[in-house]
Amino acid sequence: MPETPPPPSPGFLLIAVGRALREQADAALRADGLSLRHLSALGHLTHEPGLSYSELGRRAGVTAQSMQATLGQLEALDAVKRVTEPGRGRTARLEVTSAGRRLLTHGRAVLTQVEDAALAELSPAERGALTSTLLRVFGGLGPLG
Repeated sequence: MPETPPPPSPGFLLIAVGRALREQADAALRADGLSLRHLSALGHLTHEPGLSYSELGRRAGVTAQSMQATLGQLEALDAVKRVTEPGRGRTARLEVTSAGRRLLTHGRAVLTQVEDAALAELSPAERGALTSTLLRVFGGLGPLG
């Protein structure tokens, strides 16, 4: 008689759930021409205008060149604007526009819908317990980045 395999480890489940949520969120955002990387850049620039491509890329886990392309896409959507022109050795200062703030608000609403669908089977108490537990796990990872 074959052995019953052990249940998956919590770490594996966290990775799998994270990947599935990311895929679903990106698919939902793609309908509006957005991605999680766009929302990340908009969110960081909203809270800290003028961050460099390198710093934004580091926070998103991508290269400065990839983030530069992302910001170019956001510029084309009029979601960010250059306040200064980049020059040799200078960083372009970018700021989020009112259109960018609307995109960020919309994107956050899309992410909430994805999250609500994923957690639909949990009661409010279970959601609270899950959040508390995940915060403790996250804290156990130490400083990231």
